[in-house]
Amino acid sequence: MRVISGNNKGKTLYSPNNMAIRPTTDRIKETLFNIISPIKNNAVVLDIFTGTGSIGIEFLSRGSKECYFIDDSYKSIKLAKRNIEACKLENKSKVYINDFEKAINILGKKNIKFDYIYADPPYNKIFGQKILDNIINESILKEDGLLIIECEESEKISIKKYELMLKYEERKYGRTKLNFFKYTGGQI
Repeated sequence: MRVISGNNKGKTLYSPNNMAIRPTTDRIKETLFNIISPIKNNAVVLDIFTGTGSIGIEFLSRGSKECYFIDDSYKSIKLAKRNIEACKLENKSKVYINDFEKAINILGKKNIKFDYIYADPPYNKIFGQKILDNIINESILKEDGLLIIECEESEKISIKKYELMLKYEERKYGRTKLNFFKYTGGQI
């Protein structure tokens, strides 16, 4: 597992020592960033279910201004902090241990809005729809912001009730699916 591009290109990241954390593969990460590149200048990013922190670190390495790393696992947060420190990105990182619903609620109350939100929940949890609904209900995605949800290939996420959300892209890789949603602006 490594940083693919930007200021930390080629930097090897610390990996989990067991299967409790499932890092996004370099192949999927490369595809993700090929689809959304170039990254907006001064982008603010939210990495939910951060695991190793590799996605948020990739955003920061490519020029994002700030990234919020959220996970409810102490081991994941410890590993993400270790990788952030190894890449010398502490001054651009906010790391929190919290349940994703509580974290999204807190960010909404603080009126923090994001250019990019990446969520990679455990596949067996089927959290995709819940993540989308919480993000929209708390209005934390900026106009023209992208929400990317990595999930199991069979999981369905619907935006039918949200006319200002657009399904931007969908890619499948084996049992993994990347869903890209764009917020077109206005009141949801």
